[in-house]
Amino acid sequence: MKKLIVTADDVGLHPGMTRGALAAADAGIVTAVSVAAVGRAFEPAVERLRERPALDAGIHLTLVGERPLSPPEEIPSLVGRDGALLSGYPALARRFLWGGIAIKEIEAELRRQIERLLATGLPLVHANAHQHLHVLPRVFETVLRLAEEHGIPFVRIPCEPAVAGRWWPRTGRTAQLAVLNALGRRARRRLEPTGSVRALDRTLGVVDAGHLTVERLRGALRLAVPGVSELVCHPGLGDAELSAAYDWDYDWDAETAALCDPGVPEMLRGEGIELTSFSRL
Repeated sequence: MKKLIVTADDVGLHPGMTRGALAAADAGIVTAVSVAAVGRAFEPAVERLRERPALDAGIHLTLVGERPLSPPEEIPSLVGRDGALLSGYPALARRFLWGGIAIKEIEAELRRQIERLLATGLPLVHANAHQHLHVLPRVFETVLRLAEEHGIPFVRIPCEPAVAGRWWPRTGRTAQLAVLNALGRRARRRLEPTGSVRALDRTLGVVDAGHLTVERLRGALRLAVPGVSELVCHPGLGDAELSAAYDWDYDWDAETAALCDPGVPEMLRGEGIELTSFSRL
């Protein structure tokens, strides 16, 4: 049996991302969301999630691109001169590779993020990270320990099958995804077979982050495996407003429309895929 969880990331970062995720849950195939506790729209997102107790919530751990919950002076290795978290994956990776990141500071910031979301009363059933930074060596071990401590039963481990045979010479995305898969394999080896934290069998959609269409969704679903896969998606509503706030070059509106397309349920049935959620496993 092939089962699929569809997770909308970035909830709480911006109102448009929250609106898109909830629209794709109400009228589409999204069965879980991950919430950024550092997001500018965190509180309204939590209020809207309280209205949907059947929708699984998780933590979208964030180490780049936003303001931290920790006082900057307590996490100097994670912030720039302005006191904000580093701008993105490349900036953090460079500092990480040069030994300039203090793991104890990562633990302090991620602990604050988890505890802020837990304090809302929402049950947390899964964890992942913005730009998948949680699978970096030593960072993953920290995330795994925090998940165990706080009773979070699932953690995302990227395993993107669509990398092979695809090439993006302008962006170097093939190389990035190959590295991400390698980090994912390493992280999976760190899981204890009898431990309290599990990972799903495969991730789908990472290769098309922010650019899912119905056809790309069809291609991703064909790569689902027996067991449980997770389709990672990034719906949103209001491309102009979102693009003014984030320079990710995402097609948020189109991705939301694809996830809500009325033909997708039949597509799932045709591939022998059953929609499920973390809490039902």
